[in-house]
Amino acid sequence: MNRERLPLRPGTLGPVMAAAVALACAEFVRSGVYAAYLPQAGPAALGLPLTAVGAAWTAHFAADTLMRGPAGALIARHGLRVVMLGGALLSLVALALLPLARWPWLLVPIAALHGAGFAAMWPGAMNLTADAAREGYQGRAITGVALGVMPLVGGGFLLLGGLAQGNSTLPLLIALGMQVLAVLATLALPARRVRRREEGAAPTPERVRRAARALAPLLPAAFVQNITMTLLGPLLFRLGPGLGLNYWGLVALLVVGGVVAYASLPFTGRVADRGRARLALTVGFGLIGLSFAAIATTPPLWAMYPLAALVGLGYACISPGWAALVTGTLPEAERPAAWGALMTVENAGTALGPLVGALAFAQLGLPGPFLVGAVMALTTAAAYIVFRRAFPEERTAQPA
Repeated sequence: MNRERLPLRPGTLGPVMAAAVALACAEFVRSGVYAAYLPQAGPAALGLPLTAVGAAWTAHFAADTLMRGPAGALIARHGLRVVMLGGALLSLVALALLPLARWPWLLVPIAALHGAGFAAMWPGAMNLTADAAREGYQGRAITGVALGVMPLVGGGFLLLGGLAQGNSTLPLLIALGMQVLAVLATLALPARRVRRREEGAAPTPERVRRAARALAPLLPAAFVQNITMTLLGPLLFRLGPGLGLNYWGLVALLVVGGVVAYASLPFTGRVADRGRARLALTVGFGLIGLSFAAIATTPPLWAMYPLAALVGLGYACISPGWAALVTGTLPEAERPAAWGALMTVENAGTALGPLVGALAFAQLGLPGPFLVGAVMALTTAAAYIVFRRAFPEERTAQPA
């Protein structure tokens, strides 16, 4: 392997892999327990109503959202290992208490405790990857770690959901085992940042104000674009028949979009990392907006597949573009705390997206979610052009 071609600085591959493993295991547990295990085992094995399961989901994600900012601040102050280890242990304690949660008043605080522990995972892994990335490779490195986690999100949902249908104990044991693995992975993390702070990097009031100014334009962008990217998630299988797609046709459509997205990442990541992060985001949201607008017209079935490919290309532009823009905009010394605050807003947008999509579907029918998504995506693309001076992406160095 040619180490010069790796996006990470020498000696940082091991810590980044450890952070990625901790995050992936935590996501496996979260998706499996709250989206698959509890909806089935809650009423059957624990005697809990579905409303309690829904309240647990809400409490978990609310705690995760609210605690990401404090988690980033704790990482900046106390270091990565202690904060991610503490978060992983807190999640493990919550999982161990889950079999005792036979009353809603106990399940909800346990889920919130788990969310508070989980809150350290994403800020920790993303900040470590940004610090470890070679100059000009931040977008690709962060995108690589984030996409590497995604298969375990689906894996937790499918595995624990399948097992929960016939056994209420085994899925929880698997979740506990994966969370123990997350705890062990955090022990391999560095105690301090892998990149030295710049001289004079003490958190003075002036530096805090500078970080706040850099963060301000990113907050509305994070909120709106995360709503746009999560509008369709829970509705996909409801929308499929209206578009002429059966189950396998919809799966094939998702595969086409996914393959194009993954295949395009080396090129789109290179564009984003070479000081063109805003361009990548503008093109990405533009492609998604135009594709959603075309899908809203319910085109012929054959046209759905090239449109899915365009959506996949759009996502391939957005993921490294956003990662490169964030790392190029936020001051390095204050990045952990600022990125934690930014992730709070991102999570809020992610949580609100499905609700906006459902309301659009209820009011406007099949075209509704696509029309709303098209308007939001095109508005976001236009905002990156109109407010281009708010994003000093030229700070991102070009790779050799």
